[in-house]
Amino acid sequence: MGVEIERKFLLADDGWRGLAERSERIAQGYLVAGAAIEAGHAKCSVRVRLSAGRGWLNIKSATLGVQRHEFEYPIPLDDAEHLLRELSDGVLEKIRHHVMLDGAHFEIDEFLGDNAGLVVAEVELPSVDAPYPRPAWLGIEVTELSRYYNVNLVDRPYARWSAREKEGKGDASC
Repeated sequence: MGVEIERKFLLADDGWRGLAERSERIAQGYLVAGAAIEAGHAKCSVRVRLSAGRGWLNIKSATLGVQRHEFEYPIPLDDAEHLLRELSDGVLEKIRHHVMLDGAHFEIDEFLGDNAGLVVAEVELPSVDAPYPRPAWLGIEVTELSRYYNVNLVDRPYARWSAREKEGKGDASC
């Protein structure tokens, strides 16, 4: 069974940029997304993603926290493009930077469009309590704040957030 264990952080500064080993542009859209989840009509999000000329279908449990169910499957590029264009609730675009540090893989997402200005780091872990490096550029943890989840950034982009929300303050709602 697919389980993702991941922590999400804001960044304190750009000190990570010189450590990026590679970067890729990603476009993704949701077939079952935020509004259905918020209304309690969906137990998961269903996402289609395009990156590096490949397509993916992803199913992730609609729960907050460090550990969630996740399943990801490659799909034909033409299918992914069609799903994104015709059936998604909107497209979220970002550049993902990959940083390896002390054996940990950080994925740093730099969002584009209506989410420009938002940059978050995620680190996947083997267990909920696994240790991980905490470089100076790693800011406050926002794993429990749903507004930072990609599925919610489609319906309520970063450009519409208050200054307090952009600082990572507030409750776990989006």
